[in-house]
Amino acid sequence: MTNFLELGLSQNIAATVAGLGYDTPTPIQLKAIPIVLEGRDLIGLAQTGTGKTAAFGLPLIEMLLKNPTRPDNRTTRTLILAPTRELVNQIADSLRSFIKKTPLRINQVVGGASIGKQQLQLEKGTDILVATPGRLLDLISRNAISLRAVTYLVLDEADQMLDLGFIHDLRKISKMVPAKRQTLLFSATMPKTIADLAATFLHNPAKVEVSPPGKAADKVEQHVHFVAGQNAKTEMLKKILTDNPDGRSIVFLRTKHGAEKLMKHLEIVGFSVASIHGNKSQGQRERALKGFRDGEIRTLIATDVAARGIDIPAVSHVFNYDLPEVPDAYIHRIGRTARAGRDGIAIAFCGPDEGRLLRDVERLMGIDIPVASGEAPTNLSRPARPQRRGGGGGAPGGNNRNHQGQGRPKHDGEGRPAGKPGQRKGGNGGAGRPAAAHGKPASGRPSSPGGQQRNRRREA
Repeated sequence: MTNFLELGLSQNIAATVAGLGYDTPTPIQLKAIPIVLEGRDLIGLAQTGTGKTAAFGLPLIEMLLKNPTRPDNRTTRTLILAPTRELVNQIADSLRSFIKKTPLRINQVVGGASIGKQQLQLEKGTDILVATPGRLLDLISRNAISLRAVTYLVLDEADQMLDLGFIHDLRKISKMVPAKRQTLLFSATMPKTIADLAATFLHNPAKVEVSPPGKAADKVEQHVHFVAGQNAKTEMLKKILTDNPDGRSIVFLRTKHGAEKLMKHLEIVGFSVASIHGNKSQGQRERALKGFRDGEIRTLIATDVAARGIDIPAVSHVFNYDLPEVPDAYIHRIGRTARAGRDGIAIAFCGPDEGRLLRDVERLMGIDIPVASGEAPTNLSRPARPQRRGGGGGAPGGNNRNHQGQGRPKHDGEGRPAGKPGQRKGGNGGAGRPAAAHGKPASGRPSSPGGQQRNRRREA
């Protein structure tokens, strides 16, 4: 079996990775690391949990250490762009674990945090800067950072950045970095827009791909409940959480307003719950994630801002309370469970107006999701294909990252936090493994995607 030394990494870096518990590279690391070390531009296509952070981070650290030149004040040698605060923070944390006992300096800049403090952090120069595009441009406009010394540029989750309206920001940034640089682009999908972006940013790139699109994690058990409407979704969710108090669940909704409303309702009736979405401040989001990661919070109510950049192996359940309008998002959502060799359950609620969304998901995945309760709408034509499960897996720096997939791209606010602080703690509750069916659903009004305005350029 290939090890990290055989990929061209130094003994010190290989020992660091081994000390973190990783001995065997994942497929994306096997393919990407040698190419990056050669100095070539790279397009990497890989699904959630495949180890993309290490695939670009380890060779970049190797090359930075071989050229120990200290960065000038208010410059950076490496720029990594990612679409959300959570993903930026997680990438930075992973990279810090790789550079222990080295002189390299990593900084991160995101919206929702003190820009003055970030300016001070950048004053002495940075080896690796991980940033959201909007906050980076804000800092550039304040002369807090210059991109003139960037040697390595990484666009991570490029498809999600385009979904969230960052294309104009990326074009601005591309004009500020030197033409002579090495550029790495990672994406879960490769639509024409990503191909166009790659043509603009990259020069004669190599392309590597693992885990073809449309596959879900090997060990995710999937179910769909056909329900009468929104109220029925809420009642069924409460029943499953109550019946299984030892689990840890993420519940995905399409809109910020819907997520906050559901969180407050569950909190009032006694569940241990928090919410994470674009109207939460950075501090609120970090506290909610910490509480969820530590087990103090059993249920996290989220929009697709949490579909990537959350690596919590103990998540037992993912609920698609609202089916996503972009089918890829379903795969990225359910990728939050069945991590690190664990089993996981993905439960979808399908209201009367969501049959098309379910059909699109099933067509993408090439399966019929097993029905746990209720009856499919008569107008739902499900694909006649055998059921199968796809692949995925954990890795150093895997970090749960894939397509964000808001149906109307800016619904969940790559906007600056605008909402009031939300309550986070409730009583008992949680989720475990549900029974295959949960009885006849209650009636209620059909769900609606919501009418939130699109916001461009700002970090969720």
